[in-house]
Amino acid sequence: MKQKIFILLLIITTIVSLSSFSYKAKNFQEPKKVTQDTIKKNAAIADSLGLISNLKLKLHKKNAHASYYHDKFNGRRTASGKKFDNNKYTAAHRKFPFGTKLKITNEINGKSVIVEVTDRGPFSKGREIDLTRKAFMEIAANKGSGAQKVTIEVIE
Repeated sequence: MKQKIFILLLIITTIVSLSSFSYKAKNFQEPKKVTQDTIKKNAAIADSLGLISNLKLKLHKKNAHASYYHDKFNGRRTASGKKFDNNKYTAAHRKFPFGTKLKITNEINGKSVIVEVTDRGPFSKGREIDLTRKAFMEIAANKGSGAQKVTIEVIE
């Protein structure tokens, strides 16, 4: 008797589960395609390194410790309300106003990058600035390191 009840429940469960799949298949709608901009909006920041000689720079700090954002923050909103993208030239700083442009120079190899402050942080003790992965790797002496000493200059 128990075996017949078990088989009956098994058959009913199978029928119910298969019927729900067919219902979803009938009402399935293909997702809408999203077209992306082909214009790189931060290209001006990246290409402005050649114009550094014309800029007024004010030294903020030497021997500052810089690190970079983890990929888990991609797509999240920053403190300024902008969407974070690890492939752009942005940074997080505790005190600079949002929109401030900074020149970050690696003290070991002299490579520089210009970033815009769009977030607050870093919140790790001893760190002065968080860069996006793209900005950090562009000036990194050792691609395997997660932090480096940099000079921070404000572009006026």
